[in-house]
Amino acid sequence: MIKNILLIVCLVTTAVSNAQIKKQSILKSKQLYGAYLFVYFTGKGKDQEAIRFAISKDGYSYYAMNNGKPILPSKKISSTGGVRDPHILRGQDGKTFYMVATDMVVASGWNSNRAMVLLKSNDLINWSSTVINIKNRFPGQDSLLRVWAPQTIYNEKAGKYMVYWSMKYGKGPDKIYYAYANKDFTDLETVPKQLLFMPGNGAAIDGDILQKEGKSYLFFKTENSKIAGIKVAMSNSLIGPYQIADNYLQQTTDPVEGVGTFKLNDGTGYILMYDVYTKGRYQFTKSKDLRNFTMIDDAVFMNFHPRHGTVMPITVAEAERLLAKWFSTDDLARTASNRAIKKLDISLDTANKILTLPLSPGTDLSKFNPGLTQFPGVDISPKGLLDFTKGAMNYKLQIGGGKPITYRIQVVINNEPSFGGEDSGPGMLFSHKTDKYYINPTIDGFSDWSGNYLKTFSLSNLIHWKDKGIILDLFKDASSAKTNAWAPTITRKK
Repeated sequence: MIKNILLIVCLVTTAVSNAQIKKQSILKSKQLYGAYLFVYFTGKGKDQEAIRFAISKDGYSYYAMNNGKPILPSKKISSTGGVRDPHILRGQDGKTFYMVATDMVVASGWNSNRAMVLLKSNDLINWSSTVINIKNRFPGQDSLLRVWAPQTIYNEKAGKYMVYWSMKYGKGPDKIYYAYANKDFTDLETVPKQLLFMPGNGAAIDGDILQKEGKSYLFFKTENSKIAGIKVAMSNSLIGPYQIADNYLQQTTDPVEGVGTFKLNDGTGYILMYDVYTKGRYQFTKSKDLRNFTMIDDAVFMNFHPRHGTVMPITVAEAERLLAKWFSTDDLARTASNRAIKKLDISLDTANKILTLPLSPGTDLSKFNPGLTQFPGVDISPKGLLDFTKGAMNYKLQIGGGKPITYRIQVVINNEPSFGGEDSGPGMLFSHKTDKYYINPTIDGFSDWSGNYLKTFSLSNLIHWKDKGIILDLFKDASSAKTNAWAPTITRKK
């Protein structure tokens, strides 16, 4: 009898222990980084100068949250009615988040703002905010013209959060300064000091600091040099002095700004990204040593057009919380990512829950997986390769504890030629000299249709178009206009 009682006690104890271990394992897995949060704004105008969120599972493909709308009302958090250049940081405790942004609307002029916004959150959903007007906060700021692109980093030596940003005084160049925030992150408690000193008193903006193996890497944009672009400066101390490397890091000849860096969750390296603002797109580069970068544009996808923003790795639990708040099953359906899909032509009937995926010629429909993104806390069934030769298939999508929604996914082979971008209003010509067709479309995808360049495409078989590159760049080739290059046509000059 005593032996049996002891055995029962041991079994109960073991069962409780196993339950605790399982619970701890689930909790630990949710604390691991499992996704990325992209914080950004979209362009000029008060409806666009606002903070938006996007999410990524792998750090390369990003999808807008909240149906592409702002997650915070700019009018409530700013003094100008708009914010730009948001930067987000995870606190030292791992669960507090700090965000800073430029308090500015471009309509008032590039030299119109004197303030930044400090924000704080414990859950990435609810944010408190404070406006810091540098001119009013500190003495001797009468000639201050602008306050741009603040960012935050923790200084372990000082035991404080350091905010750094660029400022311009009078006729002087833009320079990067820093100051320490107070404990509550509601004010700057130290007078701004210059952080980066450029040779020849040159200009620098859009600083972004990443620390690795005891060194601080300050990425920034040069402004008034012969070749404006992205450079890196290194220091053994967060507050300098910084030694500036000679080479430029951008992998394009187009103007760039809004540099940002983040470490990939899989440990394969670091991403250096920047805003190619005259082309309405972001460019991603990858590095292992923070000195040498390789362009990886072909691996990157966004279903939105961001301006100057930043990316922060987030945990599984944080991703689940954000998805439950600002992501729908319709959004999830649109993440179909099989390489055969012509993503820009995906069609979703939201009323009847029918998703149509246009596929490239030659795709094997007998073994096809739409590739819906498996975000944390998301349930997608069925999984794997399915036979679509007999028609559409039913998929059940569920986010967190939400209601499962059934979608009918159908695939069609799309033989229509595509330029691989968002284009419209083309002019077309057949050349007897080259025996080829040429098309010049409007390059779309910019806010307010503000595209500033034109491309031409050629083909000889009416199926496979070849991108011949930019034939007119308003920034370089025209003095009378800088935006809104629309509806080109083409003719022959004998």
